[in-house]
Amino acid sequence: MSIANSQRPPITVSTLDLERLETLMAQAPRAALPYVEALETELARASVVEPEQMPADVATMNSVVRFRDLAAQQEHRATLVYPQHLAGADRGISVLAPVGSALLGLRVGQSIHWQVPGGHQIELELLGIDYQPEAAGEYHR
Repeated sequence: MSIANSQRPPITVSTLDLERLETLMAQAPRAALPYVEALETELARASVVEPEQMPADVATMNSVVRFRDLAAQQEHRATLVYPQHLAGADRGISVLAPVGSALLGLRVGQSIHWQVPGGHQIELELLGIDYQPEAAGEYHR
C-alpha cells in the first residue's frame, strides 16, 4: 500500500503517541486493516523520542497542522486525532485516515508521497504547526 521506506522523509514520534497508537491498531476493526497496516509500516521506521524531547516542528498526535496537497495546490488546516476523538475536534483528521497517517511525524517543510484507496497517490507538504501539545508542555494529552 505504501512507497518504499527509502523514498520517505524521516519521521519522529513520541513514546506516548507510539504506545497509544499500538493500542489503537490492536483494537481496530477488521475493515480498518489496510489503514492499520500502512500506519504500522510508517511507525516501524520512525525515530522514537520521549515527549519532552519532541522537536516543536514535528506533527504529533493532537497537533493542529497546516499542510498543502501538492497535486491540487490546496492548503488545509486540521487537528491530527485518534478516530474516537473525531467528533470533538475542530477540522479533525484521523490518524488512521491516509492523510493523517502521512502527516504524523513529519517536520515542517517536509513532503511525503502516500498511497490512498483507489490506487492513486497524494503528495503532502507540512507547512506549519499552529499547536503541538508537547511544545505547550502537555505531555499526557
